[in-house]
Amino acid sequence: MDIAAEILKITIPALIVFFTAWIILRNMIKNDQNRRNQELILQNSRTVTPIRLQAYERIVLFLERISLESLLLRVSTPEMTASQLHSALLSTVRSEFEHNLSQQIYMSQQAWEVVRNARSNMIKIINSEIEKLPPEAKGIDLSKRLLERIMELQTEPTRAAIDYLKGEIGRLM
Repeated sequence: MDIAAEILKITIPALIVFFTAWIILRNMIKNDQNRRNQELILQNSRTVTPIRLQAYERIVLFLERISLESLLLRVSTPEMTASQLHSALLSTVRSEFEHNLSQQIYMSQQAWEVVRNARSNMIKIINSEIEKLPPEAKGIDLSKRLLERIMELQTEPTRAAIDYLKGEIGRLM
């Protein structure tokens, strides 16, 4: 019995020291992993945030470029017919959109939907106004109708989308 008591006197303190050391080491390793994960997340956010902001900037520029005032200034010429202007406006909106499609990766789903809706609404406005004109109408007639239609709206679709994006960027910062 004395041998068993002596073995217990040695093994019990050794087991207590072993488990204490094991718990301390396990906690240190977990803390180190958590710290490394936080550093990685911080490093990723330092990299991704500027890219996301750049994407929002490009989309705001896209929306400004497809606003009717901007489109009409860039696309229309005095000798254009209404159908030529209509075609040029739609082509410009579509090519601008295709040029910026990749930006959706860096945007929230809701923000991208707002952008897509703004583009669709601009196309609908352009299409609805050309239908109200006779086939022989001049481009200037279409321009006037489009500007009048935009003035009737409480908020132009592109302006509403830009305001939404500004709000979302504010929440990101």
